[in-house]
Amino acid sequence: MLIDNSKKIVIKLGSSTVIDQKGKFKKSWVNTLIKDIKKYGKKKDIVIVSSGAIALGQSYLKIKKKKIKLEMSQAIASIGQIHLAEEFQKVFEENNFRVGQILISPDDTEQRKRALNVKRTFDNLFKLKAIPIVNENDTTATSEIKYGDNDRLAARVAQIIGADTLIILSDVDGLYDHGKEGRLIRSVHNLTNDIYKLADTKINNYGSGGMITKLEAANICINAGCHMFIGNGNRKNPIKKMILEKKFTKFIPKISTMAARKKWIVSSLSSTGTIYIDKGAADALKSGKSLLAAGIKSIKGKFNKGENVVIEDEKNNKLARGLASFSSKEIEKIKGRQSNEIEKILGYSSKTEVIHKDDMVKL
Repeated sequence: MLIDNSKKIVIKLGSSTVIDQKGKFKKSWVNTLIKDIKKYGKKKDIVIVSSGAIALGQSYLKIKKKKIKLEMSQAIASIGQIHLAEEFQKVFEENNFRVGQILISPDDTEQRKRALNVKRTFDNLFKLKAIPIVNENDTTATSEIKYGDNDRLAARVAQIIGADTLIILSDVDGLYDHGKEGRLIRSVHNLTNDIYKLADTKINNYGSGGMITKLEAANICINAGCHMFIGNGNRKNPIKKMILEKKFTKFIPKISTMAARKKWIVSSLSSTGTIYIDKGAADALKSGKSLLAAGIKSIKGKFNKGENVVIEDEKNNKLARGLASFSSKEIEKIKGRQSNEIEKILGYSSKTEVIHKDDMVKL
């Protein structure tokens, strides 16, 4: 089994796997997960990404599930997060494991310097033989800047730390071809439109996502060279049963020699803008060249220097993702112009490449 050969494993726990219908922490279930970690996770670096802070906060405050405004859910999360961390600490310490807590916001993974700092924190926790317990920092997230679901957060963490495997424990055995009554799809090599069509839109009582967010997580993993499994977390010893019963959907990554920096670029959760280029520039990109100002027809969106943008051709085909060497305001001034004109137009010296080939990944 692949898990045996993995050195770094991220395990994502959905709200319904750790919080019961009464809003209580499922300690007995977590104990069985820890037994699985002892059995299959020996001498491995393990990370747990857990949902459940808001659900636990609601239970503590005796707030019944209903639509809650963002600012109120943030306050509830801040209360629930303390209880969630405490519950994990108690149950893991009873099993002779150290744990550490990491709260992550999208800026921590989507800005390169902060992502590297996040990686260093994980590396140091591994040196201390501690298991990081990760959650989105719901208390400061905004609706515009939010993972929306811990599936994508878990995949981004897996990419940043260079994990071999991500296991997403959900309330289903995996991806079915026609809902829960259909055939379980054992493995997926390519995330085609037909695969995306299979994603259900149902949302459980506590979770904020469905199968679609898991496919988005799989896309990140596939590009990062990380295997991903979807398995049923509503059973005791979930990893053991996944392995013995062979009930799961496995997403096979591309064999990639891509540098960590480029994996981070292509795995970005979103882009802040789009650059539209002419045919000449598109051909140059396909042959591995950098993007120059002369080939830019127009741009969409506002972004700063260093932010992740998408490059599209005149037919709106997505060609690449990359880190812009100029802001959107600067690009508006220099688009269509020759490189030797840039300094005169902007009034200061700068790079000649709008996106350097080393900061670009072809799609």
